[in-house]
Amino acid sequence: MIGIRLTNKTHKVKDYNYNEEITNRLSEVYKTVLTDIGEDPNREGLLKTPERVAKAMQFLTQGYTTNPEDILKSALFNEEYSEMVIVKDIEVYSMCEHHILPFFGKAHIAYIPNGTIVGLSKIPRVVDAFSRRLQVQERLTIEIRDCIQKTLNPKGVAVVLECQHMCMQMRGVQKQNSVTTSSAFTGLFMNNETTRKEFINLIQAKLH
Repeated sequence: MIGIRLTNKTHKVKDYNYNEEITNRLSEVYKTVLTDIGEDPNREGLLKTPERVAKAMQFLTQGYTTNPEDILKSALFNEEYSEMVIVKDIEVYSMCEHHILPFFGKAHIAYIPNGTIVGLSKIPRVVDAFSRRLQVQERLTIEIRDCIQKTLNPKGVAVVLECQHMCMQMRGVQKQNSVTTSSAFTGLFMNNETTRKEFINLIQAKLH
């Protein structure tokens, strides 16, 4: 099976509209947080920090208001192409639900069409929709896989995530060079060892 390797170099996130009521409410919470950790929220450098953090949290969790299936359904096309399609090196930015600290890295995603293909930009958007929530990497991997499988009904889906977790690097065990890899497969990627190996070889290859 000959694979197509497509690399996502950049992905511009759309402009985000902040909810004023939520911004004001969160700002008051973060003023209290600053006070509780021993800071002065009235200090010049911190005067606008509660509002900035309130907006940042809305942006970083905007996935809760996005339906990933709708993203894929907006660009489905009937095509007879039946070989592997890979989008690799998709940037991932998410927040660990245990400590609300960032984890980040790359996602490599493949599917084998079964009469339907999807616009390539939609796959990184699905990654964003799920990652812009409080997450654990394992669940994030499965959610991406299941969404593509359910919406496209392909012959197989493969998802690999490689991420660094600030909750491990900045606190706790403090291992700065550790990388966590998770994977999830369906269909031919799960049942056919040759197909799975081809996918792994392609995401490891430096073809660009």
